Amino acid sequence: MIYNINAMSRVIVRCSSYDYEELRPLVFELLGLLDGQRINKNSRVLIKPNFLAPAPPEKAMLTHPLIIRAVAEYALEKGARVQVSDSPAMGTFDRIIKESGIQQALNGLEVELKEFQDSVRVDIGPPFHTIEMARDALNADVVINLPKLKTHTQMLLTLGVKNLFGCIVGLRKPEWHFRTGIDRDMFARLLVKVFQSVNPSITILDGILAMEGDGPGKSGTPRHLGIIMASSDAIAIDITVCKMLGIHPDVLLTNKASRESNPVETSVEIEGALPVLHDFIFPEMIPLVFGPERLHGYMRRHLVQKPVSDGNLCRMCGECWSYCPANAIRPEKKNLRFDYDKCIRCYCCIEVCPHGALRAKEPLIGRLVRRIYRK
Repeated sequence: MIYNINAMSRVIVRCSSYDYEELRPLVFELLGLLDGQRINKNSRVLIKPNFLAPAPPEKAMLTHPLIIRAVAEYALEKGARVQVSDSPAMGTFDRIIKESGIQQALNGLEVELKEFQDSVRVDIGPPFHTIEMARDALNADVVINLPKLKTHTQMLLTLGVKNLFGCIVGLRKPEWHFRTGIDRDMFARLLVKVFQSVNPSITILDGILAMEGDGPGKSGTPRHLGIIMASSDAIAIDITVCKMLGIHPDVLLTNKASRESNPVETSVEIEGALPVLHDFIFPEMIPLVFGPERLHGYMRRHLVQKPVSDGNLCRMCGECWSYCPANAIRPEKKNLRFDYDKCIRCYCCIEVCPHGALRAKEPLIGRLVRRIYRK
C-alpha cells in the first residue's frame, strides 16, 4: 500500500502505565531512539500536547501530564530550552493547565508553559494557499508532538496528524471548519497541510488511557489500552493505530489525504507487540461545523471572510468559476453568484481574476466577533 511516509518509517509500540517510575525511563528510551541528536544544548524544543478543554486526567481528554513532564525532563537534561504550548478549543489555557494537573506536573522544571498567541502567515499550497499558524511552532528547532488516542465525531479519530491543528490559533480553528464546510476530505487535506508545515521531529502517542465512543470531549468514554507509540513520522503512527483498531488506514481520511498528496511506496515497520482490538467503539459522525445546523449557513455567510465581486469591474470572462476547486462560483446574468456553503476561502478566484474584480471581504459581524475575542 502507498502512503506519504518515510521509506524507513518505524513505529515503536510499548506497554505502560502512568506509574512515573515505569513511565519516565520508557519515555527517555523512546526519545533516545528517535532523537538523532536533534535535541541538544540551547536548541528550542516545543512540546505540543493535546489541550482540548479543562478536564482531569481520568477523563482521557488531554495528553497525560506525566508524559508531558517526562518529555520535558528529557529535553532539559539535553540542555534544551523547553516550551509547552497549545491553543485550546474550549476554555481558557490557565484553567486547562490547572484542572488537568499539567501545571502541577511541571512545577520545578525550567519550562515555559504558554498558550499559542502570535501567528504568522504561511503558504501551504493549493487549494488553501495562505493560512495563519502559531509562530512558536514554526520557529522551534524541534517539535515534539504528543497526541492523545481519542475518537472524534467529525473525523473519526484524532491522532498524530490532527493534533497539529492546535497550531492554528484561537478563532482561526472554527473559521477553518466553516471554510471547509461539510467536506471531510477537504478538511483532511487541510490537516495534512498543517502537519507538513509544522513537521514535528518526534510523535509520542498517549494511548495508555484512551477514549472511545463520542469523543474527543466529555461525551467520550475512557478506555484503558496501556499503549504508547512513538515514531519520527506521525502518519506512520496513525496508520498503526488503524491497524490496531481493525480498520483500513484510508478510513482515517488524513491517511488517505497524505497518500494522495505525495505518494511514496513503503511499509510501516512496527517494533513491539501490537494488540488488535475488535470491540473498539467508534463515534457516530456529525457535521464538521459547530452549533445548530439551521445556523450553519448564516455563520458561514456572516462570520467568515469571503470573496466578493465588483460588478463594475467583472467582465464575466469565466476564469474564476473555471479555476474554483470547490465549484462554488457560477455566472448569473451580469454578475457572479457565490455558494458560500461550498466556498473554502482559498481565494484562488482573486488570484486568477485578470480584471481585479474580486476581493476578500470580512462581514461586519465577523469583525466585531474578532475584536471582542482579541480583547
